[in-house]
Amino acid sequence: MSQPKSETIPTIDHKPHKAFFRQSGWLMIAAVTGGGLTYLVHFLAKAKSVDETQYAAFGTLLTLVMTCVPSMPLQMIFAQQGALALATGRERQLAGIIRLAGRVTFLLWALGALIAVIFLKQIVAGWHLPDATGLLVTLPLILVSMWFPMFTGVLQGRQDFFWMGWAAIVSGIGRFGAAAFLVLALAFGATGMMAGALIGVTVAAAICIGRSRDLWSLPAEKFDGRKLIRQVLPLLFGFGACQFLFTADTMYAKVYFNDDQMAPYVAVGTLSRGLLWLVLPLAAVMFPKIVHASAKSQKTNLFNLVVLGTAVLSVGGALGLYFTGPTLVKLVYNSDYVAEAVKLLPWYAGAMVPLALANVMVNDLLARERYGVVPWMVLLAVAYGFTLPWMLNHHPEHIEIVLQTLGAFNLLLFGVCAWFTWGNKAAAPPAKA
Repeated sequence: MSQPKSETIPTIDHKPHKAFFRQSGWLMIAAVTGGGLTYLVHFLAKAKSVDETQYAAFGTLLTLVMTCVPSMPLQMIFAQQGALALATGRERQLAGIIRLAGRVTFLLWALGALIAVIFLKQIVAGWHLPDATGLLVTLPLILVSMWFPMFTGVLQGRQDFFWMGWAAIVSGIGRFGAAAFLVLALAFGATGMMAGALIGVTVAAAICIGRSRDLWSLPAEKFDGRKLIRQVLPLLFGFGACQFLFTADTMYAKVYFNDDQMAPYVAVGTLSRGLLWLVLPLAAVMFPKIVHASAKSQKTNLFNLVVLGTAVLSVGGALGLYFTGPTLVKLVYNSDYVAEAVKLLPWYAGAMVPLALANVMVNDLLARERYGVVPWMVLLAVAYGFTLPWMLNHHPEHIEIVLQTLGAFNLLLFGVCAWFTWGNKAAAPPAKA
């Protein structure tokens, strides 16, 4: 069958270093702007309708979305498939994959939503939520949060970073604007903050879906399902392990600590995760370029630039956060949070640095189909999932033990990825003919 006209698909810039700095710079601007706008939602913690219980509920529901939605694996799977489709002329097969994934994710979401509704009262009581409304708003947010990274990944794979950036900015505008109205004007509390997230992500997802319409609306061609599974599963488990290490701590801590303890913990977590706003765009631009180069048996040294830039930015950001964090906490949150936040901030910010560096290595390894690292990553994530509650059971009064455990496992992840990147050259696949 004939392929779509070449002018409908953005061309790949073959000046890698020039394009890399331009594109990653724009994504950094977009990520910081969108992330900053999203962060403004936390200023609403000072509103009369958002007390410690409401804010802790907001943090729990937001973490539920991050934990239940494999946003990182979904985005990277479709970034990989989009880049491969452009490199090998399989755009019509990609259309079939996208539409199939849309149907499957909807069915999985519908099943999960049904279970959540059936056990609604138990969930509300177990998580100490003020009412069920926030959870009901969170359910459609989970669905949109699955589709958003899918279509963002398609744009990433075709290297349409311009609209990727605008989607991030629009998401931040929608989140803050809608949440501010619902909380300040209507006193909706945590429910209003989650509704703002729903509105922002929905508008951003609509942008990505519309921008990629020329791909997913193509007549579908049959694709090799077994080959697709071999490509997808390592990304699903590898990036899923990264995401679990990145997001699961709040869900565990919520079980062991009360709302007064969780409110400053959520505040510090929001600040510390903001470090990744600076560094994730570097890996996001690198990934499809390496996939494309690998598919065409081309050489690229973008990884060296990205890992160096990530190290400088993440370490510098962590140090900056250490010195300015107490001031930011006073500015954004209740003054009661400051003492506990100052105690937690160095641990949280420090735990993000090895995770940021490991993320770059994971992007490079999986883009080059060096999947030997994945079982070790999964093993680490499983060990973390069992170790953290064990530590909490033995140190029930020390919330910082959560971050110390997280930091230790992030360092282990960094070590494993570094070994497969530099110390295990034999694991690299042979060059493609």
